[in-house]
Amino acid sequence: MSAAMIPFIDLKSQYQALKPEVQARINRVLDHGQYIMGPEVRELEERLEAYTGARHCITVASGTEALLISLMALGIGRGDEVITTPFTFAATVEVIALLGATPVFVDIKPETCNIDAALIEAAITPRTKAIMPVSLYGQLPDMDAINAVAARHGDIPVIEDAAQSFGAEYRGRKSCNLSTIGCTSFFPSKPLGCYGDGGAIFTSDDALAQACREIRVHGQSKRYTHTRIGVGGRMDTLQCAIVLAKMDRFEREVELRAQIGDRYRGLIQAAIGNAPAPSAEDVGSPLQGLRLLSCINESTHVHAQFTVACPDREAVAAKLAAKGVPTAVHYPIPLHLQPAYAGLGPATDAPISEWMSQYVMSLPMGPDLTASDQDRVVQALVEATA
Repeated sequence: MSAAMIPFIDLKSQYQALKPEVQARINRVLDHGQYIMGPEVRELEERLEAYTGARHCITVASGTEALLISLMALGIGRGDEVITTPFTFAATVEVIALLGATPVFVDIKPETCNIDAALIEAAITPRTKAIMPVSLYGQLPDMDAINAVAARHGDIPVIEDAAQSFGAEYRGRKSCNLSTIGCTSFFPSKPLGCYGDGGAIFTSDDALAQACREIRVHGQSKRYTHTRIGVGGRMDTLQCAIVLAKMDRFEREVELRAQIGDRYRGLIQAAIGNAPAPSAEDVGSPLQGLRLLSCINESTHVHAQFTVACPDREAVAAKLAAKGVPTAVHYPIPLHLQPAYAGLGPATDAPISEWMSQYVMSLPMGPDLTASDQDRVVQALVEATA
């Protein structure tokens, strides 16, 4: 008999822990009937402003809409360039292309899979209108270095794609309040998720906040007065209510994710000995042995995914699945090699992204992952990679 499958992300246990609060919040919306832009929308925005320290939060329909609206608020369009990473989900680049702008890809650091801040300056041209770093897997890139490069070149706006890192900190400051604009996603599997699609934009720039608010409601400054081109980008009241129900538990979940991430690292290191992070010296050769990605000093990690670098990934994943351990790959093909984006922008030199895409593998992760299930995951992983 095959072992029962461990949940890759255990949303059911989270719901059971929060069921009274979630049901009460949902019922309140059903009672008042304001399903679009109801009072919970502004209530959530105020809670998120207080949590991050950003002056403004604008809830929107998804993390993708957050990025799109942010670019629109900055006036980015045809002929403009946006610097970003090819090692991310398609939405990061999709929104750039949708506006007719050009993505310019900068390679990643193998230790973290985040954009290499030291490579950004060389990619800047007179057409550069934004820099969009991604806080991958729940950990932030070197935002101070990125902001410094942007400042040296005329205060280029920096948009943090924080779809995976809400709740993380960088040098004592919250993700989403580290640059010109921060964008996050409330997709159910994210560190702070709703039960559908949702997202948010954060900024302390009053003019940008006003632009984002207008763009999300079809460019209206008031009802039926359209001052700019917009989209239907609102986050509905029910989803805001669900996120509100999760807010009181969220800080504890952030702590649990950190503890579970640390425990993963300790268990794996104890089982296999030294497992250093991949390095630039490894690139171009087959990966030798299981590797753990780095957790950067002066930052916290919310582990939206717990990701390792693993040789013979497909064979290892099959062995794990046979033992009831699901895995996922974030991401198997860098965006500069994807058919939809391969012809956009200047030629891309991203050997580290291409190399890491062959080896990354994510393990079950979440604040409700039990110690016994985590032990099962590590035992299966160690046996599969022996």
